[in-house]
Amino acid sequence: MKTLQKWAGVSALGVLLITGNLYAQTKPVDSTRLFLEKLVNSKTTEDKALLNNKLKALAVSNSEKDVDLAINYYFRIKNQKAVDSLLEVEVQKFPTGSRARGKAAQNIYDEKTGADKEKAYQAWIKKFPAKGSGEENIVYDYVVSAIAQAYASEKNTAKAIEYIEKLQVDFWKGNGFGGIAETFRKNGDLKNATVYYKKAMESAKTYYDGKLPSENSSKFAASGYPGLTMTYAGLLFEQKNYNEALKYAELAAKNPATASPRSNFQYAKILMALNRNQEAYTKLEEAVKSGKANDEMSAAFKQVYIKVKGSEAGFDQYTAEIRKGILANLQQKLNKEITKTPAANFTLTDINGKKVSLSDYKGKVVILDFWATWCGPCKASFPAMQMAVNKYKDDANVQFLFIHTWEKTASPTQDASDYIKSQKYTFEVLMDNKDPETKINKVVSDYKVKGIPAKFVIDPQGNVRFSLMGFEGSNEAAVDEISMMIDMARKG
Repeated sequence: MKTLQKWAGVSALGVLLITGNLYAQTKPVDSTRLFLEKLVNSKTTEDKALLNNKLKALAVSNSEKDVDLAINYYFRIKNQKAVDSLLEVEVQKFPTGSRARGKAAQNIYDEKTGADKEKAYQAWIKKFPAKGSGEENIVYDYVVSAIAQAYASEKNTAKAIEYIEKLQVDFWKGNGFGGIAETFRKNGDLKNATVYYKKAMESAKTYYDGKLPSENSSKFAASGYPGLTMTYAGLLFEQKNYNEALKYAELAAKNPATASPRSNFQYAKILMALNRNQEAYTKLEEAVKSGKANDEMSAAFKQVYIKVKGSEAGFDQYTAEIRKGILANLQQKLNKEITKTPAANFTLTDINGKKVSLSDYKGKVVILDFWATWCGPCKASFPAMQMAVNKYKDDANVQFLFIHTWEKTASPTQDASDYIKSQKYTFEVLMDNKDPETKINKVVSDYKVKGIPAKFVIDPQGNVRFSLMGFEGSNEAAVDEISMMIDMARKG
């Protein structure tokens, strides 16, 4: 299970930054918020002035909730300068409030060892004792989970369990239990990993079954269940508990939320372990025909093909036919997806300090790839992107630009440069760093990117013809897709 990254479409850090706690997200919408919504969506000069005056009034209120609301809407209108200023003011003005509590909690996260985190926690909880109940206490769950994770990483299992069992907020327990379970798994403690993945899955299932109120928190909790069935099946498979693993793998393979080549592959591996090769063949064939099978899936398909057919005779011819069908389906898909929207021009500095503008490449097909050093899927896609770069390296009319964005460190240019050089990639890397005033990464914002990796294919006339986000499948399939997009963009 993924650790908490998103909640109702907002990052967990962003929720805390904007509201001080998750509880604020589930309160009924009041008249002030409705009024602000109306103003923020208006394009008239009068309403913009009215919004500005209203936010100024909220910002000087003696209510922390009012100041939180001002911060929230300043963030919405991308006035990061006002957000940063109010964050500091709020901590000073409400020294025992939720913002001060959240800022003080950072000291716990900053400590390196479990014991030091625990010591910092004891001082923090004394100053900010838990009040209320339910979702108001989510911040305390974040903290005890961090302590539990630290102890688990140090293989202090007793302490890790002591702290993870302090979780209070029901909708978040699946996330907390899943996080500690994964750490146990990485440590080779499959017994405790199994216990806590099962707890995570059962917690999420309570919400998935729809027996609890339909709120954002419930939807968040429920969203983890399908993936947890896959993870739990994989853990049981590692322990050779194949029959039990098969039950959960089947749930994942049949659930629309998780049905995918990956879930088919997991299901097939378990079937193969049970010597049910014909069923495994069917599942792997589906994965391969989808065009999203990675190299490991393709290798497993060959293995089960030989078991079912008795030899590898005809395998290459069969896979060649499958590839032909995949390319035909891809062509049909791209014919429907091709668009024609003017690409936003930009000027950025590359990792060597040279200024580069999109307009420099007018008359060429340009592929933009937004990425970051902290983004695992971005880096997973790079071997395929290097293959694509190599394919077109002698084509003067095709240019790849890799745009590093959404940095999380103080030295993003050095970080990006070091990573690219360490992997020996021959990429043209540009830096879309935060604007010092607005604190916004302008280019990624101009392209309305919601998640990375995000790729755009721009035609010689300067129009975006294709966009795609994420990465899955084989490197070969990814190169096929980019190549077909380039060819179609070139033809206009």
